[in-house]
Amino acid sequence: MDKLVINGGKKLSGEVTVSGSKNAALPIFVSTILAPGLNTIGNVPFLRDINTTIKVLESLGAAVEGNGHVVKIDTANVNSVEATYDLVKTMRASVLVLGPLLARHGRARVSLPGGCAIGARPIDQHLMGLKALGADIHLTHGYVEAKARKLHGARINFDMPTVGGTEHLMMTAALATGETIIENAAREPEIVDLANILNKMGARIEGAGTDTIRIEGVKEMSPVCYEVMPDRIEAGTFMIAAAITGGDVKLRNMKPEHLDALVFKLLDAGVEITNKDSVLRVRCPRRPTAVNIKTRPYPGFPTDMQAQFMALMCVADGASVITENIFENRFMHVSELMRFGADITVEGNSATIKGVKKLSGAPVMATDLRASASLILAGLAADATTEVSRIYHLDRGYESIEKKLAALGADIQRVKE
Repeated sequence: MDKLVINGGKKLSGEVTVSGSKNAALPIFVSTILAPGLNTIGNVPFLRDINTTIKVLESLGAAVEGNGHVVKIDTANVNSVEATYDLVKTMRASVLVLGPLLARHGRARVSLPGGCAIGARPIDQHLMGLKALGADIHLTHGYVEAKARKLHGARINFDMPTVGGTEHLMMTAALATGETIIENAAREPEIVDLANILNKMGARIEGAGTDTIRIEGVKEMSPVCYEVMPDRIEAGTFMIAAAITGGDVKLRNMKPEHLDALVFKLLDAGVEITNKDSVLRVRCPRRPTAVNIKTRPYPGFPTDMQAQFMALMCVADGASVITENIFENRFMHVSELMRFGADITVEGNSATIKGVKKLSGAPVMATDLRASASLILAGLAADATTEVSRIYHLDRGYESIEKKLAALGADIQRVKE
């Protein structure tokens, strides 16, 4: 098992290119099930979750070939309708194959999903929507079994916005008969990216990026070539890396408008951010000021940036309050940040952080994907040496982050434990 060793205290400087979005690529890969033939997907990040998705598709009969950041997925022979527990247990997004398999073959059997241990994250809204589209659903021995002679359009109103649920039902409804209306839909940029590739395949989807999405079902869809959007969470993580080290970093291949909520909070904290010629420059020449955040569904402050922002607040001037409104178990990084000397008190779904002038390096352990990033950020800002273990979480969502940070001047390396 690998770990990261960080000798902190180095100000980051230089340029970094943001990779393609993991959270966009995963459903885009799954969407190729709906378009039998050779699909070519570009700007794909090298990540564990991408490899897991490829294995799931191959188990269903797809032929997958990668060349650099371009992946070719031939789904002409996707004839299996079962995604097993061994493949699905490590990644929640695997459940998204259920609807597309159902739409294409009239039946599907998919294991209940796994993923990071940051909360319950049930799939009840997914199943509610599939039933509304005409699916007969049964849960047996840890599997979801779905059948439908013919899916039909329906009006679906989510109890709360769900990214996975919106993606799942948007894909499934694309091949249903008639019109489907998804209300209280999630609005994330990754949903817009998925709608864009589906429309390029021949789907008829309007309203992606708003809370009401309309899908007019089509009889068939065709394979395409498509480029995945940049990863806004990776971009946000590097923005905070620049800020927490007092650095000066330029980011390429990103869309700042996808991170408006984070940008506004960083500006409030005194971080200098400029955008010129599609290059975002982040500078923090002085100690940041403490600011409060509350995580919200997009376009609110992203829960996937909460842990990283908390690391920044650990060295801010003053006290801040971070309120987590999305996942009930997403403060697992707090105890590890306190090992650096951070002053954090948790009460319910809120954490109060009293900034300290300097963190001290420590051995720490990652508990989930974004917690891993927060510990790296703290290590970059800390005195002495930090060792981050269990970084297999990190490899699920960040492409070669230690190499990118090293290129910016960080003293960081991956070693065997």
